[in-house]
Amino acid sequence: MKHQKVGGLMTDDVVTALPDTSFKELAKLLAEHGISGLPVVDEDDHVVGVVSESDLLARRALVARDLMTVPAVTVHAEEPVADAARLMVRRGVERLPVVDEEERLVGIVTRRDLLCVFLRPDPEIRHRIRVDVLVDAMGLPEDAVDVHVLDGVVTLTGRVRRRSRAVVLLRLAERVDGVVAVADRLSVREDDTRLAPSTPTAYDYSP
Repeated sequence: MKHQKVGGLMTDDVVTALPDTSFKELAKLLAEHGISGLPVVDEDDHVVGVVSESDLLARRALVARDLMTVPAVTVHAEEPVADAARLMVRRGVERLPVVDEEERLVGIVTRRDLLCVFLRPDPEIRHRIRVDVLVDAMGLPEDAVDVHVLDGVVTLTGRVRRRSRAVVLLRLAERVDGVVAVADRLSVREDDTRLAPSTPTAYDYSP
């Protein structure tokens, strides 16, 4: 399946600080650039922490290394936007420094940047699930199950042969760009998950 990548949404002109940047300079950077937080990098552009407005308000330390939140939660430029959005929610952060293969800073994305993926129209989401998931990924007909989408919430209804296939279908549907949540209304003829020694993967599509 094709996913929008973080690198396509990130801001590559990043305001940064060094570990020895002073409290006053940090406050000045946030105010001048109209931002609520920034990454702290070392001399090799590796992200060592993040300083936010709340960090400045909570502590009166002299320099960034004593104020910053560590470890920094980062994301790679090639990761899907939907995965980055879920990471933000799970870790409770407002921004993610974007790093390359060598973990060097290349950009930054905010919650506002990532919200655009959830503006995908419902008919387009439905089409992508039918084509990318049912047909291309699982080798099923487009109408193998009913796909209903309302405000990004997907409801899958129908009958599939095995529970393991239903599990894979649900997981793949959740990863489609624009999907907010997936409601499972699927029934199965055989619950093979109780018999299988391991969890089925996205490549286990035997009938």
